[in-house]
Amino acid sequence: MTFPEMESAPSPIAATRLKRQLAEQAIGHAATGKWSEAAETNRRLLEMGPDAESENRLAKSLWELGELGEAREHYQAALALDPTNRIAERNIDRLKTLLVAAGERTVPAQEGSKASVRIFVEETGKTGFAYLVELPDPRTLAQVNPGDAVELTSEGHRLIATSSGVRIGVVEPRVAARLLKLIADGNKYAAGVTSLGAVDVRIIIREIYQDPRNYGKVSFPTAAKSTDLRPYTKGTLVREDEELEEDLEDDIEDEGIDDLDRVLPPEDTTDEAFVEENDDLDEG
Repeated sequence: MTFPEMESAPSPIAATRLKRQLAEQAIGHAATGKWSEAAETNRRLLEMGPDAESENRLAKSLWELGELGEAREHYQAALALDPTNRIAERNIDRLKTLLVAAGERTVPAQEGSKASVRIFVEETGKTGFAYLVELPDPRTLAQVNPGDAVELTSEGHRLIATSSGVRIGVVEPRVAARLLKLIADGNKYAAGVTSLGAVDVRIIIREIYQDPRNYGKVSFPTAAKSTDLRPYTKGTLVREDEELEEDLEDDIEDEGIDDLDRVLPPEDTTDEAFVEENDDLDEG
């Protein structure tokens, strides 16, 4: 008696290797803003078996593609697989608010809308955090995600934040007051979104050019203690705002991605560092 040829299943070792390769591909696609490819790769992973991290990554990709309703479904699937998954839990809560205002679908992320990874790498005195105030309506915020590039422009005594050409808020005064002085004297800054809540947005700001007139003047005076710094990896850029994994870590796992440097937690830039000064800015 003969039987038709059957395709042999991959060995457990081969299957594990394939899953790892697909996860790395998914992270790579997300890191370069290829959200359709990232979604497809994560779907392939889920065909191999249930996995909370793949569900989270797929949800992130769908969110970037503007599919808010479907993104929520996959965050819910991740939470069902892992009831302790804070990433899924936080984003479900955020989507509840955004879906009411924006509906099941919104505008997909624009190509090139992500900030350079270098912005998120700590350099003592040149990197700090700030919250945005005067936020736009929830429908506009639905188009913003962690990792998005932010442009900072002076407007009188305020520092305006825009992303993909859309105004997303005003830098909190305690931080803006010092930076506005330095910008007026020629400094330049780049920024990116680190986390979002239903009613708050936090950004990281990095000095990218220091005018000679500002020689010796630091943008963010309070130095971080080395023991307080946490590693930053490319993977964290595409993990959703899990307090950036307790202060700079996003919605996709770190597996298979090399550490780039360390990132300054927001607590290390204290209120005292931004007290309005009567004289010139502190040096050094």
